[in-house]
Amino acid sequence: MSAEAHRYAVFGQPIAHSLSPQIHTAFAEQLGIRLGYETIDVAPSGFADAVRRFFDDGGLGANVTLPHKEAAFALAQQHTEDASRVGAANTLTALVGGLVQAHNTDGSGFVRDITERHALDLRGHDALLLGAGGAAKAVAWALLDAGVKTLTIVNRTPERADALADAIGEPARCHTRYWDGLDGECFDLVVNATSIGVTGGSFDLPMSILQDHGTCYDLCYGTASASFKGWATAAGTHYFCDGLGMLVEQAADAFERWHGQRPDTDPVYDLLRQRF
Repeated sequence: MSAEAHRYAVFGQPIAHSLSPQIHTAFAEQLGIRLGYETIDVAPSGFADAVRRFFDDGGLGANVTLPHKEAAFALAQQHTEDASRVGAANTLTALVGGLVQAHNTDGSGFVRDITERHALDLRGHDALLLGAGGAAKAVAWALLDAGVKTLTIVNRTPERADALADAIGEPARCHTRYWDGLDGECFDLVVNATSIGVTGGSFDLPMSILQDHGTCYDLCYGTASASFKGWATAAGTHYFCDGLGMLVEQAADAFERWHGQRPDTDPVYDLLRQRF
C-alpha cells in the first residue's frame, strides 16, 4: 500500500500547536503501522473545500478541532450516533464511494480518561458542567451515559445551556442554572468545558458549590488549565485532573476506528505528561 494511501491529518485554526501528529505517530510506531499525519491550517470559509481536496487526494481519515467541528458534521454524508446527538464531529473517515463519515470521540475520550486513568466511578455523582459548546455537549451526554445522578449545566450565554438540556431531554436528571445563580448548590464533580483558560477571564463561582472531597476536571491542559485549577484548589478540591489524558484517549478512539487496532495510551500519555 502506498504512502499516499496512509495519509491522515488534523484540521484547525490555529493548528501549529496541535499534539495530534505526535500522538498518532507514536500510536502507529507502537503497532507497526506506516502513516503520514499532517496539520492543515484553514479558515472556516475554506474548510469544506480543504477537506474535500484532502479526501480526493487519498486521505483516509482526519481529526478536526476548533473552530471546525460543527462544519465537519455538516459536510459528512454519514453520521454516527455520537456525532448526531452532539451535532459536531472531531473525526472524519473516508468511506467507499467517496463518502465521508462523521464521528465524535470527545465524550468517550473524557469518560475513558476519568474512569480508567483517574479511577473515578461517575455513577451517583452530582455533576456541574461549565460551558455548552461542542466539547461540552459531548461531555454532557457522556456523563449521563456513565451514570451521574444529576447534571447541572451553566454557561455565560444561558440560552445555549438551555438548548443543550432540552436536546438531552431528561429534566429529572439534567437541568440548567444561571452562571451567577449557583449559591446554595453543591456538587461533587465540576467539569470545566469553557474557553476561559484560553481566552482569559476568571472563574467567579462561589467556592461553596464544591462538596468536600469533590473532584474538578478541566478539558484544557497546560497553561490553559491554570485558571480553573487555581479556583479548584482554593475551593478545596480533593482531586484535580486536566484534559491531557482526554486528548490522548479521544485520539486513540479515532485511531482504532481508522486502523482496527487500539494502541496502548499510557506510554504516550506519560511522554506528554513530562511536557505539561
